[in-house]
Amino acid sequence: MESQTETHRKQKKWLRLLLFPLPLQGHVSPMLQLANLLYSKGFSITIIHTCFIRSPKYPSNNPHFTFHSIPNGLSKSECSDADNLVALVSILNANCAPVAGLISDSTWEFTDSIAKSLQLPRFVLRTNNISSFLALAALALLQEKGYLPIQESQEEKPVIELPPLKVKDIPVFKTQDQEGLHQTIAALVEQTKSCTGLIWNSFEELEHGSLTDFRTIFRLLSQDQSAISWLNKQAPKSVIYVSFGSVANIEKSEFVEIAWGLANSEQPFLWVVRPGSVIGSEWLEPLPKGFMEEIKERGHIVKWAPQQEVLAHTAVGGFWTHSGWNSTLESICEGVPMICHPCFGDQRVNARYVSDVWRIGVHLESKVDRFEIANVVRKLLVEAEGHEIRDRILQFKKMANQSTQQQGSSYRSLESLVSLILSSQSQRKL
Repeated sequence: MESQTETHRKQKKWLRLLLFPLPLQGHVSPMLQLANLLYSKGFSITIIHTCFIRSPKYPSNNPHFTFHSIPNGLSKSECSDADNLVALVSILNANCAPVAGLISDSTWEFTDSIAKSLQLPRFVLRTNNISSFLALAALALLQEKGYLPIQESQEEKPVIELPPLKVKDIPVFKTQDQEGLHQTIAALVEQTKSCTGLIWNSFEELEHGSLTDFRTIFRLLSQDQSAISWLNKQAPKSVIYVSFGSVANIEKSEFVEIAWGLANSEQPFLWVVRPGSVIGSEWLEPLPKGFMEEIKERGHIVKWAPQQEVLAHTAVGGFWTHSGWNSTLESICEGVPMICHPCFGDQRVNARYVSDVWRIGVHLESKVDRFEIANVVRKLLVEAEGHEIRDRILQFKKMANQSTQQQGSSYRSLESLVSLILSSQSQRKL
């Protein structure tokens, strides 16, 4: 009888995960452990590694994985100088930038920009424990507080900010390039904030306190399911969903105009406000006085929402978006017309096509103004022009669905890609 694992493997045989460890044993080993766990769930695994990994045992001990090596640009002398980890990591990050990974070691900071440019989720494996990461992340603060550089006479003193550590426990690194070290650590902390998800080489029962502190300090966004229960109470196609993505920040003055614009539209709204997305504020502090009393039950504000589920909900009649391509495509696939409010980069191009070429949305081009916002929201949700836009985007939704059906354009493209991959593999074996 076929085992559940084998069934899963057959179901996921085309779902390949790319893993990219830092080429040091303490990082490679937990990455391979993670790889084996994912493999046991049925995923195919490809390990991207640099030529700096010198041990031949990794491929031979893991024949069920695919290993691909990339040149790292290191000379023999640089490879032999592995004790200088700061310099080594800097060189590797600079020389390996052309490679992208889905799950990468936390030290590969360059994979963040690659993943963003390709609009791929990036999960980070941290091979150290949570407590030591919190200490690492606090180095700049500890230096500001006078703990660093460590004085021998102060070594036994407690670090008030990081109990139960003593001064001598603070993680320090011997390097001639202290400035480079601080930049590297700052970059690692930033990457932690921006990744899709973190994988810790630990477990919650072991480091419950540290994990709680981490969640408080870094505030990684979790989806608020209250958005769905609130939508369930709303009339069909009546709600404007407002979300400007995971990166964009706005001024307090713009935030206030958006708030009053939504209130003045007199339409139900679901508004995603990321903590820290309003410059100089933690979360909702800049909301104008009397705003919550004005909207009552007509509005619902969350820190993050399950966007695909929201856009698929029957109550959602429009999407006020920053016009990132993922959001734009998700809106098209669910047949939800858009209000485009681009911030930077390709978002401006996307917005222009949505409003002027495909005509499946409205471009909010003027300065953020409460009266303009109210008018545009009403136009999209209740006026005749909005109904015409909705009819058009439903045709685009139909085309998107057809493209993935058998003999559809996306279906055929996928088949061509699979054939090309198999053909390439066959040629490599010859």
